[in-house]
Amino acid sequence: MFTRTLGRSGIQVSAIGMGSWAIGGPFWKGTRPVGWSKVDDNESIRAIHRALDLGITFFDTADVYGCGHSERVVGNALAGKRNQVVLATKFGQTFDEETKQGTGYDVTPEHIKQACDASLRRLKIDVIDLYQLHVKEVDATQSKVVRDVLEDLVAAGKIRWYGWSTDEAESARIFAEGKHCAAIQQRFNIFEGDVETLRVCEENNLASINRNPLAMGALTGKFTTATKFPDDDIRSHRYDFQGKDAAMLQKLERIRAILMADGRSLAQAALGWLLARSARMIPIPGFKTVAQVEDNAGALQRGALTDAQMREIAEILQ
Repeated sequence: MFTRTLGRSGIQVSAIGMGSWAIGGPFWKGTRPVGWSKVDDNESIRAIHRALDLGITFFDTADVYGCGHSERVVGNALAGKRNQVVLATKFGQTFDEETKQGTGYDVTPEHIKQACDASLRRLKIDVIDLYQLHVKEVDATQSKVVRDVLEDLVAAGKIRWYGWSTDEAESARIFAEGKHCAAIQQRFNIFEGDVETLRVCEENNLASINRNPLAMGALTGKFTTATKFPDDDIRSHRYDFQGKDAAMLQKLERIRAILMADGRSLAQAALGWLLARSARMIPIPGFKTVAQVEDNAGALQRGALTDAQMREIAEILQ
């Protein structure tokens, strides 16, 4: 099985993980959707079990996804299977589980400790393998306080390693100074990603966990300029394929033949591009169905794109 090392933790995980944002279902910040529309929990659990069958050992979620719902689904799906997986979750955003409303941010030591205990309960586990800060803007002074609290949680046996979901290289550098920092989660796909943040990972023996590796589904090829998303789906306000994001679909068409030349699906090729981009990268595509898991997990068998493919794609996109 194609594996990668989770940074300085030394833990071996499948080279492709699974991101669990989508299976949290709808939730909101005010009137704005920040979830992925309605979801079938039974299908989500079947999909997680299928991922295990196909060699996926790394699962990423967050306490705010579905306002606790994603963690509960993951916890139920992995009950009795804890020794088969490496579990990552996130903290820092506040929410109301009953109303499904995100209510803000809190990175005080008191909240972090409470959030950790709540995630342990929802996931039905004794220790979190990777605990990640889930707030983009935390100043240098406060982020060092957060880092120290996370070291305390390691010492208490509640988490093993920690990281930060951030696209800011300077933020990544602050966490990289922590003894038990193992990863930085950053947005990265064929069309977007901060190279300097990736460099921090490469220079400090950290994993670069890639969120949005399929650009919220755009890199699967299933969207067109006529695509409309449900009102409770975050993509309804994140993407405009008739306007500002039309260029993404045009670029995808220009490289489609190269991506699929060796029989891969577009999703497998987009994940293979990341695997070829850096040995530190661990993409975590989202899923809602068994079929999506099967397609994404196929990237484990296909592996990284070839050097020739990477050169051709770079030349076209330049």
